[in-house]
Amino acid sequence: MKRLVTWSAVILCAVVGTAQAQTQTADEVVEKHLAAMGGRAALAKLDSRTATGTITVSTQGVDLSGSVEVYAKAPNKSRSFVRLDLSAVGAGEVTVDQRCDGKSAWVSNSMQGDREITGGQLQNMLNARFPSALLAYKEAGAKVELLGKDKVGDRAVFVLQHTSKAGPVSRAYVDAETYLPLRNVTKIDVPEAGGEMEQTTDLGDYRAVDGVQVPFSVTNTNAVQTVTMRLAKVEHNKPIDETMFSRPAGK
Repeated sequence: MKRLVTWSAVILCAVVGTAQAQTQTADEVVEKHLAAMGGRAALAKLDSRTATGTITVSTQGVDLSGSVEVYAKAPNKSRSFVRLDLSAVGAGEVTVDQRCDGKSAWVSNSMQGDREITGGQLQNMLNARFPSALLAYKEAGAKVELLGKDKVGDRAVFVLQHTSKAGPVSRAYVDAETYLPLRNVTKIDVPEAGGEMEQTTDLGDYRAVDGVQVPFSVTNTNAVQTVTMRLAKVEHNKPIDETMFSRPAGK
């Protein structure tokens, strides 16, 4: 009889625990996530971010290394400038300059030439609102749903599905203990590689900069390559010339 009572208590605790997990809403997870990132007030003070670091591109069994500069300006302007050493594959240096002015986007590759960014790739860039796509997602016409819990490595995570007004649906995997994002998954359009594919972005090495948590390690993985970026320096609200995000004249 005592054993039966014990097992009944265990089952009851499991049922109660499951019910409590199910009653947590998407908005509650979002608010705890924003608080963990530094809070709405601290995030709202950020107008821009400038970061520099190193980058490694792993493709077809070869690792190519170089430097990276990343710029972001609210609400959705961005730029990345990469220099890669291709001596490992018998070539010289390649530069990749990718820009988004909040309406259109363009990329220049010193080996492949220049092209306009369109379709899902453009929408992903437009939807990546700085400093967080979740800060004012309702005002932007997006929807966030809590899909349940999962695991990233050995960490329990909440899975948030983010549906913007346009563009691919994405999923954010938020640590169930720290409420910091550990992973994002979305569809990307890569014309050079044959079209649409899924990309996983893993985030780590969080550090506080101006009261806001910033991931200093970012790894993007898709069917073609793995790109790892490790930041060395991050600055906020540093003046950035608007022309930095626009397609250069004559291009």
